[in-house]
Amino acid sequence: MKITDVRVEHYRWPKEKPIANGKHVYTHNNLNLLIIDTDEGISGYGCSWAIEFAESMGKAIIGEDPLNHERLWTKTYVPKFIGRRGTSAKTVSAIDMALWDIKAKAAGMPLYRLLGGYRERIPAYVAGGYYAKDKGIKELQEEMLEYKSWGIGAVKMKVGGLSMKEDAARVKAVREVIDDDTYLMLDANCAYKFFEAIEFSRMVEEYHPYWFEEPVDADDYDGYRKVNAKSMIPLAAGENEVTRFGFRDLINTQAVSILNPDAASLGGVTEFMKIASYADANGIIMSPHGQQQIHVHLDCAVPNVNFAEFYPPQYDAKVYEAFKNPVVFNDDGTVSPSQAPGVGLDINREVMAPYRIG
Repeated sequence: MKITDVRVEHYRWPKEKPIANGKHVYTHNNLNLLIIDTDEGISGYGCSWAIEFAESMGKAIIGEDPLNHERLWTKTYVPKFIGRRGTSAKTVSAIDMALWDIKAKAAGMPLYRLLGGYRERIPAYVAGGYYAKDKGIKELQEEMLEYKSWGIGAVKMKVGGLSMKEDAARVKAVREVIDDDTYLMLDANCAYKFFEAIEFSRMVEEYHPYWFEEPVDADDYDGYRKVNAKSMIPLAAGENEVTRFGFRDLINTQAVSILNPDAASLGGVTEFMKIASYADANGIIMSPHGQQQIHVHLDCAVPNVNFAEFYPPQYDAKVYEAFKNPVVFNDDGTVSPSQAPGVGLDINREVMAPYRIG
């Protein structure tokens, strides 16, 4: 089998209502696809938060065997010329993901089985609790109660966008309606300085958060150490980390208990599997971040993932209609990957056609 073409498709559509986390406002949803075609009629799909350098990276792998993922990862990840992080690493991620899609389709297997098939369903937490216009504590509580009604046993909410006093009141209000048997995750999206994160942690620790995600800047390893030394809440991080080397350094801080790797940013499936093994060897659990179509496969492939991140229709109404083989939500609060061969990113073109921008 040989690679014959590498191409990119971009889609963008407005959210029903803008939402915000501790630092950013989101008015639209974006889907960036990288597609690799082969001479055997199998096309692989990869995605990322941003894709650049696709033309030059694509030229470098035309004519190659797409099954040689290690060789092609090394051929596309060339830090001297394209940089180590940012959009270059994200493009490498999309290429690698598309190669694994081809590999899984050629094998006639869903990705999670090809990678190890540790399980077929995994507990999910709902990534909700965003800030929005006219969304007060009452509306936040109603949102969380809706998730509970689905059978979900874990929810996540945003902090860092209001004063610490106001956000502490929001955390208290959520805990009051979800009861103590439901896991509650807090996500600051890097909104705090280390001393602020310590103070906020002390304000909310009585509500028993399961984790405190990205309390400080993603590169502030020393800040993570300082927060971890003073906080009773386990820290989670990693959605902005890149390659096995970056995760090695993050793990070596001994400050982070839960990793949130994102295969669409860190270098793709190839790097994800190495990171998962390194984390497992260090006794660290993971709860991957990002596009659930690919990550639920990865969640079910390895043993040291405890929760899948699940985006509800309130976050992205097209999350269930954009893809041919969407993630399956089970009635026991778990999610499952599709059983169709591949990574799950084949799109419904008729649905998405009005939203294509490139």
